[in-house]
Order: sequence, then structure tokens, then C-alpha cells
Amino acid sequence: MTYWVPRGGLPPQTALTTDRAVFTEAYAVLPRGTMRDIVTSRLPFWDDTRLWVLARPLSGFAETFSWYVVEVAPGGGSERPDDDADAESVLMVVDGTVVLSVDGIAHRVPAGGYAYLAPGARWTLRNDAGGTATFHWIRKAYERVDGIEPPSSFVTHEQDVAVQPMPDTRGAWGTQRFVDPDDVRHDMHVNIVGFEPGGAIPFPETHVMEHGLYVLEGKAVYLLNNDWVEVQAGDFMWLRAFCPQACYAGGPGRFRYLLYKDVNRHPRLHPPR
Repeated sequence: MTYWVPRGGLPPQTALTTDRAVFTEAYAVLPRGTMRDIVTSRLPFWDDTRLWVLARPLSGFAETFSWYVVEVAPGGGSERPDDDADAESVLMVVDGTVVLSVDGIAHRVPAGGYAYLAPGARWTLRNDAGGTATFHWIRKAYERVDGIEPPSSFVTHEQDVAVQPMPDTRGAWGTQRFVDPDDVRHDMHVNIVGFEPGGAIPFPETHVMEHGLYVLEGKAVYLLNNDWVEVQAGDFMWLRAFCPQACYAGGPGRFRYLLYKDVNRHPRLHPPR
């Protein structure tokens, strides 16, 4: 398992200012070089913690989710991490180990650990180790449906989730699904998608689901609307609903990314009440 982890810092004054960062109406690319000390944020009730906000609900940008990369110093964390009772979350640890308590049950979660936190879940997070811990935190306002109970929280590890190969790809393209796609209690999926060197999405996907993608390892050329864009480990992409997308994995190793998408609900026809 390999995960790119941002470390912050600041480029030297001799560095070129041009990079691959781009922001359009259909997609955005935040290269890993944009995740520097001066663009970190803080949160209320989080001790010794900083984060990079990669996506947030914003006119002309992400509509359904927010995405943070959170770095917690030794002894840091929170006993009051999220006051939004409607928020559901996915946490994925990519460096170090955290102690995650969910509804009174403590879990020691190392790199590769994954947690789904249901709306209204009582949870805390602490780093009791000697080094920093880093995790991805993806949040969405849960869309309740009368007659369907919300899903339950769970904690797992990516090593315990099998790769499901896409049909007719001979294993070149596969997905680790942490939630059953037929379980309509869930209104978002956060999966790991992987390609072997030379693997591809062989047609431009165009669909209703909004996407966030963080490249965990490897490199590829990604089709975003009309543009082919090179991406590598540590880059983040946002794709608007219906933005055409495809990719070729560039090698020499695997290309893998953490993927968010909204699922299993009617598109809204009215403002939320």
C-alpha cells in the first residue's frame, strides 16, 4: 500500500510559479504542489491540527460534498469534531495511526484504515503516537428518505476489501467498494479505483454523479471535458456532473485514487426545506 501524503513547506524563491493548477466550469485540478503551509486551515475544537480544504460547496464548484486532508500532530485531535447533525463522513488514514472512537467504541486505525461515520454519530479522534497522522475527511449532508433508515457507522481497512475487476478488463481496472452498491441507505460512495500500468477507462464516462478524486499513487493522463491532463500521486480533481472523463494509466506502477460520488437519490427539483 502506497499513499501520497502532503507535507506542506514552501517552494524556494527560485522556483517557477507555473504549474498544472486549473479551475474551469466543468472540472478543477489542484496539483500536489498547491498544498503548502500558507493555504492550510484550522477548525474549531481541533487541537494541534491543520488541514488542506480541497473542495467545498460553492457556486460553480462542488455542490454535494467537502473534502479535507487533515494533519494531526502528536497529542492532537478533537472531542467535538463536527457539530453538524446532518453530516455523514468518510475518513481514510494515509499516514500514522489515529484512535477513533465511534459511539463509545475505540478503534486504533492505521494507514489504510477507513471509517464511515453515519449522520448523528458520536465520534472523537486523537493521535496518541509520536509522529503526525494524516487522513482524508469527506463530508456530505445526508439526504434522508421517509421509510429508509440511515446506514450504520463502520470501521475497516482497505486490505480487508477485495478488488472487484471491471468486466472484460482482465484485471487492468478494478474497484475496492466499501459499501454495497445496492444498499440505497447510502447516498454517497467513497471507493478506491485502481489501474495496472496501461489500464484505461476506454470511453468518455458522462453521468449524473459529481466526483472528487485524490490520486493515492502512480500517474496517468486523464480526460477532463475536452482536455487531456497529466496527473500524479497527490493531485486532486473535481469533476462536475456530466463532465466527460476517461484515463490511461501511465505506469511504471499502479495508478490508484480515492473517489467520491453522490448516488441513490432523486436529483433535487426544489431547494432543501
